[in-house]
Amino acid sequence: MKGLNTALGAAGLAAFLALGEVVPRAGLVNESYFPPTSRIASALRDELADGAFWSALGDTLTGWAIGLAIAVGAGVVAGVVLSVVPYLREATASTVEFLRPIPSVALIPLAVLLYGTQLRSVLLLVVYASFWQVLIQTLYGVQDVDPVADETARSYGLGTWARVRHVLWPTALPYVMTGVRLAAAVALILAITAELVIGAPGLGQQIAVAQSSQAVPEMYALIVVTGLLGLLINVGARTVERRALAWHQSVRGEVAV
Repeated sequence: MKGLNTALGAAGLAAFLALGEVVPRAGLVNESYFPPTSRIASALRDELADGAFWSALGDTLTGWAIGLAIAVGAGVVAGVVLSVVPYLREATASTVEFLRPIPSVALIPLAVLLYGTQLRSVLLLVVYASFWQVLIQTLYGVQDVDPVADETARSYGLGTWARVRHVLWPTALPYVMTGVRLAAAVALILAITAELVIGAPGLGQQIAVAQSSQAVPEMYALIVVTGLLGLLINVGARTVERRALAWHQSVRGEVAV
């Protein structure tokens, strides 16, 4: 079944690429706006041979990785503290619900005022957007802790740290890993968006330069790279999630199937 799914996926991709080659050459769309697949592939090959491309890729991955790490650390710590400290979650609920829906792109003017086109502008947007993914999932995970198990741990004299480690964390970890996977994708989106709009160094800036200079095949080639990067990040996040949760019933059931 897995082999069949892989074959079907490859066939669908091949059909999509063939369609992208045929449609502009048949005159259904203007090649100036949507070049054939072969021209995009040629532009991608040229980009891969350019040192500036790899420098931009490194800048994007740097902003993504640092921002994601900060967001995950802060989200997990804040989620656990808000859940463990009595009445703290209720006291901060309205603040969280007010801040969480604010679109990260709305902070772009603030980021530019504070940091200009520096890496810190990218980090501000990435951290803000990714933090909520991890925080909310951590809160849900802690809320799902079995009260009987928690009371049993208390009756055996386990302190706060011991209960967090042995009772709360194993229950919350699947939720946390889901939050990390979502945050990884969101972090990439915001990193590219910040570079595209603010002009911070990275793939987004390269896309904006290609668009403004009418280098359409190069623009599409860079867009393809961002798509492949997102795919690799998602696959990597799922791999880490499966390994971290190898003991969990959901993953063991998935492997068994």
